[in-house]
Amino acid sequence: ITKNVCVATCNRADYSKLAPIMFGIKNHPEDFDLEVVVLGSHLIDDYGNTFRMIEQDDFDIGSKLHTIVRGEDEAAMVESVGLALVKLPDVLQRLNPDILIVHGDRFDALALATAAALMNIRILHLEGGEVSGTIDDSIRHAISKLAHYHACCTRRAEQHLIAMCEDHSRILLAGCPSYDKLLAKHHEDDYMDIIKSWLGENVKDNDYIVALQHPVTTDIQHSVKIYGLMLDALLSFNKKTLILFPNIDAGSKEMVRVMRRKGIEQHPNFQAVKHVPFEQFIQLVSHAGCMIGNSSCGVREAGAFGTPVVNLGTRQTGRETGENVLHVRDADTQSKIYHALELQFGKRYPCSKIYGDGNAVQRILKFLHSINTSEPLQKTFCFPIVKDSNSQDIDHILETQSALAVDLGGTNLRVAIVCMRGRIVKKYIQPNPKTYEARINLILKMCNDAMQDAVVINCRILGVGIGGGIIHNNELIHGSTFCAAELGHIMVSLEGPECSCGSQGCIEAYASGMALQREAKKLNDEDMLKMDGMKIVEPVTAVHLISAAKMGNLKAQAILNKASTALGVGIINILHTVNPSLIILSGVLASCYQAPVQHVISERALSSAQNIKVLVSDLEEPALLGAASMVLDYTTRRKY
Repeated sequence: ITKNVCVATCNRADYSKLAPIMFGIKNHPEDFDLEVVVLGSHLIDDYGNTFRMIEQDDFDIGSKLHTIVRGEDEAAMVESVGLALVKLPDVLQRLNPDILIVHGDRFDALALATAAALMNIRILHLEGGEVSGTIDDSIRHAISKLAHYHACCTRRAEQHLIAMCEDHSRILLAGCPSYDKLLAKHHEDDYMDIIKSWLGENVKDNDYIVALQHPVTTDIQHSVKIYGLMLDALLSFNKKTLILFPNIDAGSKEMVRVMRRKGIEQHPNFQAVKHVPFEQFIQLVSHAGCMIGNSSCGVREAGAFGTPVVNLGTRQTGRETGENVLHVRDADTQSKIYHALELQFGKRYPCSKIYGDGNAVQRILKFLHSINTSEPLQKTFCFPIVKDSNSQDIDHILETQSALAVDLGGTNLRVAIVCMRGRIVKKYIQPNPKTYEARINLILKMCNDAMQDAVVINCRILGVGIGGGIIHNNELIHGSTFCAAELGHIMVSLEGPECSCGSQGCIEAYASGMALQREAKKLNDEDMLKMDGMKIVEPVTAVHLISAAKMGNLKAQAILNKASTALGVGIINILHTVNPSLIILSGVLASCYQAPVQHVISERALSSAQNIKVLVSDLEEPALLGAASMVLDYTTRRKY
């Protein structure tokens, strides 16, 4: 069945993308009937009456709609949309197309998409999902929401459309249709004739500039200022320049005034024009020494030729670009723009195919052919799965707000579910594996197991806290790489025992449970650990060493003294760095270290720190509770 396809074009820029598709449709009369609707700035003399190039391409224009309200300000843009909405229903009703093809992000295109959607006409939107950085973004995304089908240019644009909940099966990654012509017409033999016809006989290949700057409708005053600075920079740069008039957006009138005030139209270096036919424009951009401005042509089409581009301001912020584009986002001085021209002018870059490989039209025609016009018209959105709201459910009201706490001990890894009242609801303990990867995998598994159990025991996990840190003004200090407070790896000796971190002489290498276990095992292997009345059950642990020391084992006492001194010296370093008001030791070894550490501090610390008290925590699992407290505090804190 032949499909009736209507292509609506609003201006010279969108026609360059739509024309290749229109030719393709026209060349397949057995599959498609083509209707062409022309509106917008195509029909305005000041913008070149560009509808004529459509007629020159031998297309029958079925309808010409004068939809532009002059004024070139924000109100005129809104009135133009309104005028288009008044005129379009009669045309669309008469043509009754199966599919309407709309391009891009212009306010005229928004009127087209709105009218078609309300009249139950299927819409294929070209170039959806892209990001530029002005009001065009909002208009483009609004059209995507109204459109039923999408032909996008880049992989990133496709992903954006999917993220916007558009149906993946109705999105075609086609590439940009204009690239089909760009890549085919890149090397035309008569290009110098075209260049000379626009810029004069004395111009040379790669020795002129193409300038095209449009208003930024969200900040007109600033964009007019940038336009003036660009013109000043071009005047100083003193190269032949083809400058195109800005588009019809709000602010263009002010920009034209700036151009005329500076005498650009009469200047011998400048050729100011309202329109250049696209095929000739291709050659002018392809062989330019540089392109400057903020047109999408600079960040898209120019990349196909490797033409150097200076992109000014924010109008194209977020667009994917090749390496040929030099951004001057804060174009606040003439010298900055001039310097950018110096850096770019005359260079050549590798050709970029970000926006297409030359086969877009072929893909789009195949996509059009595959559209089943008998399917229901209603759009379906692919929203991510969202859990039903349970804010009024009794289970939600009764659930216990909790945190997952993680303690990365030398001997064991421990994870706990800790409730808001500081009670450990459930605890998980596993031996600490030897390798980093194994530890991370085990922590993730333990946390996953705890999360599943939390659902069963009605605990709502607010976050995960990991033990060890410095707290200042109730905030955890992260450090530049989120690794602050590696206190166990403070070095207290240049030639101490090897540490698990790969260094030597760390506090952990002397005073941790693993360190004491290692020394205990050495003594036991030499048969120097066991005392009368002492029972040793394998494996040997730090507890055996402590027991032996308490029973008078001089070797065990010496090891504990050395460990206590190392810990004390490390704590003194901390005292001298952050000057806390209290030292609290926790863990199974805390009571053994309390008195010796207090003694080391009194002997070796500065006088300002000598009287700081060393206490032993009497909390159950203080490391886990401390980690959980950070999460529970952060997630429930209120600031007014």
